[in-house]
Amino acid sequence: MIKENPKVLMGYSDITAILLAIYNKTGLTTYSGPHFSTFGMKAGLEYTMEYFKKAVIESEGFYLDPSETWSDDSWHLEQDDRTFHPNAGYKVIQEGEAAGTIIGGNLCTLNLLQGTEYMPSLKDSILFIEDDEESHPFSFDRDLQSLLHQPGASGIKGIVIGRFQKDSGMTDYALEEIIAAKKEINGIPVIANANFGHVHPFVTVPVGSKAIMKVKNGKATIQIHP
Repeated sequence: MIKENPKVLMGYSDITAILLAIYNKTGLTTYSGPHFSTFGMKAGLEYTMEYFKKAVIESEGFYLDPSETWSDDSWHLEQDDRTFHPNAGYKVIQEGEAAGTIIGGNLCTLNLLQGTEYMPSLKDSILFIEDDEESHPFSFDRDLQSLLHQPGASGIKGIVIGRFQKDSGMTDYALEEIIAAKKEINGIPVIANANFGHVHPFVTVPVGSKAIMKVKNGKATIQIHP
């Protein structure tokens, strides 16, 4: 029924499960992006809105450029007392070039699909993964390792990691060590601190669309194709 009556389905965090399930069963593009409540944000919404429009409304490809600032505050509890930090841009962990199909979302939720008929193939994918404040370095490490043992994981072409919330305790050093320990992804481009996940503002990522990563000399670009 969903395949015959396609709609825009979008959300993040726990919504990852249904986004990937519908994509896997129907081939329809789904969107890792704002909840409806996100549109009620008073300050700091401009970047999120810009990329929502690019991904969902406009028909052309686009680049995922880092936002100027980012925030990890509880905006939904206090709209008029916000804290924004300068954004240094992407963190390059491994360099290289890659092209593939976008698969991903919230990592611990994605992993709940393992062994089910709803788990999408990881073959020839650009993996977009993120986790929230409940995911600490050790849990992120084992969640990523579990994913890398899935069928088709050897075909992952590149990885984009969303910015971690402060309460996760993730550090640049810890993340570098985690990635370096994964021999399965040696030689593919890996970047972190992307505007993707639980830290605002964030891009809308079209699951099932194509992405091209170019990571060289400490710089990274991500291009999305419809």
